[in-house]
Amino acid sequence: MHKKQLNLSIFFEKKVLLGYRLQGYKMNKQLKKLPVGIQTFKKLIEGDYLYIDKTKDAFDLITNYNSVFLSRPRRFGKSLFLDTLKNIFEGNKELFKGLYIYDQWDFDIKYPVIKLSFAGDLRSVSSVKKVILSILKENEKRLGVECEDKEDIGIYFRQLIIQTNEKYNQRVVVLIDEYDKAILDNLDQMSVAKEVRETIKSLYTILKDSDEYLKFIFLTGVSKFSKASIFSGLNMLSDISLVEDFGNICGYTQDDIETTFLPYLGGVDLEKLKTWYNGYNFLKDDVYNPFDILLFIKNNYLYDNYWFSTGTPSFLIKLIESNNYFLPKLSNLRVGKNLLDSFDIDNIDLEVILYQSGYLTIKEQIITRRKKIEYKLVVPNIEVQQSFNDILIDYLTNQKTEKLENQDKIYDALYDGELEDLESSLKTMFASIPNDNYRKNNIQEYEGFYASVIYVYFQSLGLDIIGEDVTNRGRIDLTLKLNNTIYIIEFKMGDEDALNQIKLKKYHQKYLSENKDIYLIGINFDEKEKNISKFEWEKI
Repeated sequence: MHKKQLNLSIFFEKKVLLGYRLQGYKMNKQLKKLPVGIQTFKKLIEGDYLYIDKTKDAFDLITNYNSVFLSRPRRFGKSLFLDTLKNIFEGNKELFKGLYIYDQWDFDIKYPVIKLSFAGDLRSVSSVKKVILSILKENEKRLGVECEDKEDIGIYFRQLIIQTNEKYNQRVVVLIDEYDKAILDNLDQMSVAKEVRETIKSLYTILKDSDEYLKFIFLTGVSKFSKASIFSGLNMLSDISLVEDFGNICGYTQDDIETTFLPYLGGVDLEKLKTWYNGYNFLKDDVYNPFDILLFIKNNYLYDNYWFSTGTPSFLIKLIESNNYFLPKLSNLRVGKNLLDSFDIDNIDLEVILYQSGYLTIKEQIITRRKKIEYKLVVPNIEVQQSFNDILIDYLTNQKTEKLENQDKIYDALYDGELEDLESSLKTMFASIPNDNYRKNNIQEYEGFYASVIYVYFQSLGLDIIGEDVTNRGRIDLTLKLNNTIYIIEFKMGDEDALNQIKLKKYHQKYLSENKDIYLIGINFDEKEKNISKFEWEKI
């Protein structure tokens, strides 16, 4: 037998053997239950649910840091990790049998834990204060202490820390989950959000003044607000959100999928699964959102928008509207290292919010010639790309029934290089936008609105798009690649010659070496007609 044939034979024997092993595993051993919606470590372990061991990350964290902040998108496992820390500090060693930390940590030393987890009605300042008072009261009762002042949340919190320290004769651990939820829930009513910010700021500043009583502080959230707005009193916090060692602290890795989860994924195309749900990156491995994987398995391998559907980003839509944001920028974003430090209610940066919320993720870390750190951001996966674009199309055009038909026609025109059909399809699409979409604001005055509509339609088709494509002569509004064709598109409002700008600046020269068909397309919009007024093209 030839060497090549022998290697192929061994390969297929191994593959068949693996199949038999998995089948035998399923037949001879009951798979653990999936922890769908479980955020309590004790319930997960005692209920014999599947658990991906994150206790090495926990051990490294609590032995090297005193005060920590972690930012991750919603539904990413932050709450479970925080509750895991709670059980470690409380000395519940029996729960960690078989896990990394079991024989690494001294469980004989038990620390009292104050845990704040925001939930419930947070839509007004009074309701936020009510929720905080309720949380403090629950901790007071669980820890068996008595606080005198229960009216002022700052004083109440400080008394709770001091009384707990005195009763247990041990420094206190404070764990705060979703510290920013009360603000994020009110970004659509900015005056309330600002009042809420001051309310919770008065709570968090107590931590710095209570340092002598504290063993460890851990805060989680979606966003990190600027130090001036909330963290002015917490400058001792170490932000590990983009520390490589903790890049996998939440989420499932590809290795987790190909090992621990493999018996649950019989017959699933792992590459397809990867393109749908993987792609989040925090400077270590690409990771999956746990919520996606668990529901994908639970729902018999149905590809759907599980994570995205858990929260409608209505405040993002309002930000796009109020700032007349040029959406093509989202396909080619580079931002500075202020990625997690520039979010403030008074100066909201849409790109930062999109990253912190999970609609964009890090593709690449770039060190510039001036030794500055920048990040290239991309949409993480198919789930987010399709779902977010569908919402944007609905918002920008208020089209639902016509959307699929428009998408098919636009795709076919681009695929076949039939630009007359593309012009007709785009004009029909704009003509079908209800007038109410124009009456409620002045978006028809901005070319960015029309360009954004075209962009989200192209994006929803899964096309390779570069917005604000950089050349040595300027920026191309939109570059689109499909098969062996490259489309270079320029948008203009009014009579300015869009096609001529492409030709004068020789934007196409950037792509001549790719030996593909290149189409130059200039598109003009008319404010009064609210549609395309001129559609010119030329093939190179």
